[in-house]
Amino acid sequence: MRLSHISLTARDADALAAFYRRVFGCTELRARRRLRGAVVWRGNGLPGTAIDSLWLGLPGAAGVFLEILEYSETQHGVAPAVNSPGYGHLSFVVEDLEATMAAILAAGGQTQGEITNFGSAAAPFLIVYVRDPEGNVIELEQPD
Repeated sequence: MRLSHISLTARDADALAAFYRRVFGCTELRARRRLRGAVVWRGNGLPGTAIDSLWLGLPGAAGVFLEILEYSETQHGVAPAVNSPGYGHLSFVVEDLEATMAAILAAGGQTQGEITNFGSAAAPFLIVYVRDPEGNVIELEQPD
């Protein structure tokens, strides 16, 4: 068994993919593709739906990709709370947490928490939670 991919449902798949390419250096593995028909909706249980799908390569995660989906009909709600049950967040190890956080904010993301040292003064391990432009939670980690 192996992990295949992680999927995010987007309001605007192209814009969200651009964010992940710009900030995290994700690469396009497959251009936007329209998926439709019974073969799609039988599998996801949403009769009549169509999906636009993009695949992005994740840096340092060979063989695992980020799939960004935009459904023809979307349930719009509030951004998930960090402590909501279910999938929690994506986590990226970065070399410069403050620079990455600044890039996220410049690209339309938002702060969630504040930079915190989970390590010690001698061996810092910095983390912070932020949100992408659609409200998905991202954890940034900067080990010593």
